[in-house]
Amino acid sequence: MTAPLRIATRKSQLALWQAEHVASLLRAAHPGLEIELVPLLTQGDRIQDRTLAAIGGKGLFIKELEVAIEELRADIAVHSMKDVPADLPNGLIIAAVLKRADPRDALVTTSGIARLEDLPRNAVVGASSLRRQAQIRALRADLRIESMRGNVDTRLRKLDEGQVEAAVLAAAGLDRLERTEWVRERFSEDVLCPAPGQGALAIECRAGDDSTCAVLATLDHVESRFAVTAERVALAALGGGCQVPIGAYCRRDGDAYRYRIRGCVSSPDGATVLRAEERGTDAQAMGAALADGLLRQGALQLLAQQGAGL
Repeated sequence: MTAPLRIATRKSQLALWQAEHVASLLRAAHPGLEIELVPLLTQGDRIQDRTLAAIGGKGLFIKELEVAIEELRADIAVHSMKDVPADLPNGLIIAAVLKRADPRDALVTTSGIARLEDLPRNAVVGASSLRRQAQIRALRADLRIESMRGNVDTRLRKLDEGQVEAAVLAAAGLDRLERTEWVRERFSEDVLCPAPGQGALAIECRAGDDSTCAVLATLDHVESRFAVTAERVALAALGGGCQVPIGAYCRRDGDAYRYRIRGCVSSPDGATVLRAEERGTDAQAMGAALADGLLRQGALQLLAQQGAGL
């Protein structure tokens, strides 16, 4: 490539870290490659006083970046994979999935309380997504869940100011920003099932941009791509929305080729949590089978409950 590679990114501290991280990996893989960041403000960043479900879901964090690629103002965009809707716009592809970081959710407190189960009755817990809120309610129906938007530092500040007694955030974001001093517990996927793609970074570009795709191919991590593909297939089969309480997590299952995927769909109040599990060697088939297992248990009815409450 002769012209600089332009990376569209949100302006948040975490998004800029992610873009710089990708830039450093590309420079290491392709010495002499010039890279420019194109920071943009997304609608999801502008609207902070309403829940994601109320304003249309997490796709609002990436739309402006995709438009910049389509209008040739940028060549690629770096996303948290969990923010990427199941269906991409025509003409855009995920050209690389980086090696996945910690996919788990983490309990953060400023007190010495180390576990969710040890929080006092009726404690206020901050959680941004409906998925986290529903699963936390399933574990502790007495807790008061506060919807908490904003970047990592904003959420940690609310915790420090006592607006909430604990918060649940993605472990990967805390690790990347080195803000782990208040992390008390990292939930296993069996306890709090992560969002599809959580912990993985995705690089999006134009489908016909062969030279850029070739450059990005050096960063693609086969195991992580397999896992998030299976999770996103399940998400798409269940409706594809980011604003509904769906969890899915796939990982290797002991040998070089076999994987295991687990998923859940929760009612908004956490009273019902449907769970399913599949094993196999085909990401598409595993994701479809997981969704089918959840649908046969009544997932559509639970998701309809959530839709009625939006």
